[in-house]
Amino acid sequence: MGTANRIRNVAFLSTYPPRECGLATFTQDLVQALDAFDDLIKTKVIAVSNGDYYNDPRVMTVLSQYDKWSYLDLAKKINESDIDLLVIEHEYGIFGGFCGDYILELIKNLRVPFITTLHTVLPNPTFKQKQVLTTLGAASVKVVTMARNTVKILQNVYGIDSSKIEVIHHGVPFRLLESRDKLKKKHGYANLNIIATFGLISPGKGLEYGIEAIAQVVKDHPNTLYLILGKTHPGVKSEQGENYRQKLAAITGWLGIENHVRFIDKYLTKEEIIYYLRLCDIYLTPYLSKDQAVSGTLAYAVGSGRVVISTPYLYAQELLGEGRGLLAEFRDANSIAKCIKYVLDNPDKKSEMERRTAKLGQNMLWNAVASEYFELFLKLTGDSKDTGTKVS
Repeated sequence: MGTANRIRNVAFLSTYPPRECGLATFTQDLVQALDAFDDLIKTKVIAVSNGDYYNDPRVMTVLSQYDKWSYLDLAKKINESDIDLLVIEHEYGIFGGFCGDYILELIKNLRVPFITTLHTVLPNPTFKQKQVLTTLGAASVKVVTMARNTVKILQNVYGIDSSKIEVIHHGVPFRLLESRDKLKKKHGYANLNIIATFGLISPGKGLEYGIEAIAQVVKDHPNTLYLILGKTHPGVKSEQGENYRQKLAAITGWLGIENHVRFIDKYLTKEEIIYYLRLCDIYLTPYLSKDQAVSGTLAYAVGSGRVVISTPYLYAQELLGEGRGLLAEFRDANSIAKCIKYVLDNPDKKSEMERRTAKLGQNMLWNAVASEYFELFLKLTGDSKDTGTKVS
């Protein structure tokens, strides 16, 4: 069989459902989109596990997150398998060791080419964080990043050759749903301005500033409701319990806006995320870190064609340019409130922002994103198993 027609086996190393994290959902969505795209690519998953149980037939094996020997054993399994290409979905917190450096034990012993897809790109990494990503980048045949503004960081900070770097959007799902007004009415939100934030809750999300902004907005727009959707991040909960959520609830009480802020304490399914984005008027991300290179929640909001108000972290600056949203100052409730009021006071401007956002969102739908990965995989698995720079 010629290389043009043979099936390529591509394995993804990542967290995977039922584990509750954005990376797991991302990987599940990508492999499903690839499976629906073309039968020349056969996808498999190697699940990074912390005691999770998997019943998805795509999961070929697991990697024990905190067991260093598991990384060595996995390299052997991959080398002896029919896998043509490995895709490492990289996030510092999902691999064991110091700054996730156990992943280096895997790639040092791997004889199959691999791509590294980056979910975090730090412009000012610690020494160890830089070492891990620099080593991964040197050994990868390609490095995929989801934001153009990270390309120079990868080149200048991590020394990754520009020829290796590919920019592919974070994918977003598409669903045909009823209109915003119909969904609002169905959920008891008729005639309300709905502002929403979703995702795993942690102090870095800056939600206290969003709540303080709502206290100002409701003075002029009393029909406004802020939905804070999501459970506390498991890592935060294990260390601090529900302290942050309780702090947010207390702020809401002190400001006397209990009727204007609603906490929905659950891990949202993909369908629920899409549903809430469809019915909301404004999506808000008041994050505190200016260096955040990628945000899955922001990608979903843009993919849904929603007006986004955000603090100006890297990814927000990139996605919300050209009139697709508004940027507020970091840690500044007054600035956030001013942006919200502008949108609510100017429905024509709101509609224009939604049109601009929806246009970009079309390029971020999973079928479009899967097409780009598909072409990349075919190019890399044509007739060579040559890896990048060998790790010593």
